[in-house]
Amino acid sequence: MAEATRKMILGLSLRYLGYHNKAWRHPTTPSNGSTSFSYHLQSAQRAEAAKLHMIFYADGLAIRAKDTPPGFLVRDMKNVDLDPFTLLPALAARTERIGLIATASTTYNEPYHLARRVSTLDHISNGRAGWNVVTSWSQQEAWNFGREEHLGKDERYERAEEFVEVVLGLWNSWERDAFLHDKETGIFYDERKLHILNHKGKHFSVRGPLTCPYSPQGRPIVVQAGGSPKGMAIGGKHADVIYANYPTIEDAVSGYRSLKTQVANYGREPDHVKVLPGIAIFTGTTRQEAQDKFDALQALVDDVSALGLSTTAASMTRLRMCPV
Repeated sequence: MAEATRKMILGLSLRYLGYHNKAWRHPTTPSNGSTSFSYHLQSAQRAEAAKLHMIFYADGLAIRAKDTPPGFLVRDMKNVDLDPFTLLPALAARTERIGLIATASTTYNEPYHLARRVSTLDHISNGRAGWNVVTSWSQQEAWNFGREEHLGKDERYERAEEFVEVVLGLWNSWERDAFLHDKETGIFYDERKLHILNHKGKHFSVRGPLTCPYSPQGRPIVVQAGGSPKGMAIGGKHADVIYANYPTIEDAVSGYRSLKTQVANYGREPDHVKVLPGIAIFTGTTRQEAQDKFDALQALVDDVSALGLSTTAASMTRLRMCPV
């Protein structure tokens, strides 16, 4: 039997108005698009029509950029957006096949709440939900959650590892056929197919069970983003998809092999974990047309914004011109 044809997995990151800082100033762009449901819906539906596998929303819990130089923040579009796990259920109702993935921090959430939220999205979407696992790193986020200082890196990742294990345990609270809904006998569920987690760890104590039934897809997709060794360990142990950011082809090859080795070291099948490198693409029928589109956006970058972007390293790290 011939080996099955491997296919590229394509996703679209929809936070803000894309990854060019001045996209909001472009004449064809609705400047309020990042907080417009109609804009997000149109983008999701177009991605689905193009047969992309997923849409993805990154997220943060604060305005993390600094006003350096003064006047930078008032020019930055990355200061308002919508909560992705509130937005995605609305998009789920108006799409049919595309995957719906969003970021949620393990630093400033609780496992039970997150497990229930993602599971609910999975049921609303008939099995299209995913969770991107991250830790929160910024001082600004700490200030929004009653902390003067954010957690240290080791503690953040220790908490994240336990957080993921609790969420996965909660998603296994009910077996697939636990709910009988037997009107004649009056039995709603089979108690033998209910599993109480009773987790007690360093960071969390969670009894369970989850108040959502078994996932339509077995369990929601788990995504891991970030290149730190501790983050990659979480991805290797638990993730279905790993988001990666490699500056060169050589780095991508090396990083891919390292990630796959990490997966195998946890006794998992490496081919079951997909690695998706991030890339910003400008398309055109010719290379020059693609270049012109990029140049038009670059022309909208004012001096204050350029200085701020270079200071915070918030500009795009890689561009690729791609005629189609």
